[in-house]
Amino acid sequence: METKDSNPKDLIGIKKVPYSCLPLPVIAECAVAMLEGACKYRRHNYRVVGVRASVYFDAAFRHLSQWYEGEDIDKDSGMNHITKAITTLMVLRDAMIRGKVNDDRPPGTSNFIKELNKKTEEVLAKFDNPLEPYTNKDGNADEYCG
Repeated sequence: METKDSNPKDLIGIKKVPYSCLPLPVIAECAVAMLEGACKYRRHNYRVVGVRASVYFDAAFRHLSQWYEGEDIDKDSGMNHITKAITTLMVLRDAMIRGKVNDDRPPGTSNFIKELNKKTEEVLAKFDNPLEPYTNKDGNADEYCG
């Protein structure tokens, strides 16, 4: 990175948290979603009372699933499901950083995804020319597999 000779602060500033890398429109949407949560549950309540990991996992997964199934806007909040998923994960992560998570995840399964990835490769290897998906979100045939 190039710096100006006249500003030695550049050499120090570029080594600090690069907030300028954040997508500000998304951060602004998250701020509004967090405001909704503050109005409903009290601002920063999760920092005081903590959260249950499974509750936030479930909420994030529901928002992602609803978005993936074609529903862009959450009917309760009027906000994008992706924004709602991001803010759910922000609360979970903040609670984790502060040691305020009731970690009620089930016992882990080692190599589960690694083994499924191998199985996926085996399935795909059986088909030289797999059929395309039937339709995309717009109801048109997709042009690619996957």
